[in-house]
Amino acid sequence: MAKLLYIQCSPRGQRSKSIQVADAFVEACKARNPKDTVEVLNLFEAPLPAFDGPAVQGKYNIMHGKPHTAQEKKAWDEVVGVIDHFKSADKYVFAVPMWNFGIPYRLKQYIDIIVQPTFTFAVSEAGYEGLVKGKPALVVLARGGAYSGPAEGYDQQKRYLDQILGFIGFTRIEHILVEPTLHGTPEAIGAMVEERKHEARQLVESF
Repeated sequence: MAKLLYIQCSPRGQRSKSIQVADAFVEACKARNPKDTVEVLNLFEAPLPAFDGPAVQGKYNIMHGKPHTAQEKKAWDEVVGVIDHFKSADKYVFAVPMWNFGIPYRLKQYIDIIVQPTFTFAVSEAGYEGLVKGKPALVVLARGGAYSGPAEGYDQQKRYLDQILGFIGFTRIEHILVEPTLHGTPEAIGAMVEERKHEARQLVESF
């Protein structure tokens, strides 16, 4: 029995094209692996801790064995709790819209919380080593325009997520591009989304 963590990165709910396609994948996963558990984490609803001054100072004081205040320890413990929750999953699905060529700020906050030395990556004389290993991830990327062609250079969404997930140890990252969501007739956009849902369901066979 495996745990799938489904991370929704859009505040638009069922209006979100990335969530619509990711939902199709998750429902197919449930049908294929009924004993697996699925946990949905909506980053716009989750009470993410602030990675602010007390958390940063607590991190450095605790990691270096220095005295720390109760406030600093509490702030850092909240960060560690989010990291432990993330690492508890066996498989991951991300539903991510493109915002200003990049990712939503709540996803960036989540990444800044979980990407921490000794927890999700290690540093040695040999360099960096990701510590989240042997776990597949599906990243569903919705974009208003088409960025898999001539405009690829503007895409800081897929490129950044591939880089940061690879940095913490992911070696199998699947992608489904839902684009363009803002150009074309409603019928054409709807057909494109249905095609991506079909693609998502097919991917379950090997995930």
